[in-house]
Amino acid sequence: MPELPEVEVVRAGLAPAVTGARVEGVEVLDARSIARHDGDAAAFEAALVGRTLGAPERRGKFLWVPIRDGADALLAHLGMSGQVLVREPGAAPDRHTRIRLLLDQPVHGPIEIRFADQRIFGGLAVRPLVAADGGRAVPDQAAHISLDPIDADFDASVVARRLRRRRQGVKAALLDQTLVSGIGNIYADEALWRSRLHYATPGERLTQARALALLADVRDVLEQALAEGGTSFDAQYVNVNGQAGYFEHSLHAYGRGGQPCHRCGATMVREPWANRSSTRCPRCQRRPRGIAV
Repeated sequence: MPELPEVEVVRAGLAPAVTGARVEGVEVLDARSIARHDGDAAAFEAALVGRTLGAPERRGKFLWVPIRDGADALLAHLGMSGQVLVREPGAAPDRHTRIRLLLDQPVHGPIEIRFADQRIFGGLAVRPLVAADGGRAVPDQAAHISLDPIDADFDASVVARRLRRRRQGVKAALLDQTLVSGIGNIYADEALWRSRLHYATPGERLTQARALALLADVRDVLEQALAEGGTSFDAQYVNVNGQAGYFEHSLHAYGRGGQPCHRCGATMVREPWANRSSTRCPRCQRRPRGIAV
């Protein structure tokens, strides 16, 4: 599933194509991809055609484009395999395209935005904007999402204190989007490797300094992944031009079960965790005493 770096890469790539653009046409090819919208395909199309889009924004894994002449936004959730692609009108078809938007961009002229999704867990919707953290306007379906570690208003000290009140393991806490947003399985494993923490270490066992160090490692991992275009293990994650990211080559933990630890040389282990898996170094990230996993 795309995490913060992948979604931010899409947001940045989408910005020059949609900012200031007028929606000239909408085509819903699969109604399942507008399940988050209140209404059918005709209502979705009517909510967009003739309206002008603003600069795309993001919180955690949620991406949206404010609509300038109203109090709502076009919300995009990529789910497991969603892609937002920028194409010239009439370009060759993309597989699994579910929705097409035809735009007239003041600088670039006619542009086609395609939402493609193989598994159809993501989608688009026009949603009302509501006030969230810091009084910022976000789509109602993203209002519960906390700030992410690369947000300018993210307060690591506050989040560290909240993390230290939790009995659950630190990985489960990092994946809780109401505590800190944008982190998924890949970047949680990477940050925990950098911090030398086992995924089951209870948050309440961390000192404030240790919790702050973990959040700093999370931020550093996210920023490095963002600089490298995100992580692409298959063709499902691409940027708006259909290109893959290359952070996969910088991974130290995720996907490296059975390979030597880049720090100490011990064999990395991949273990079942919460209906997923977690990869760690058994020497650098020892199981905490008294905790069964």
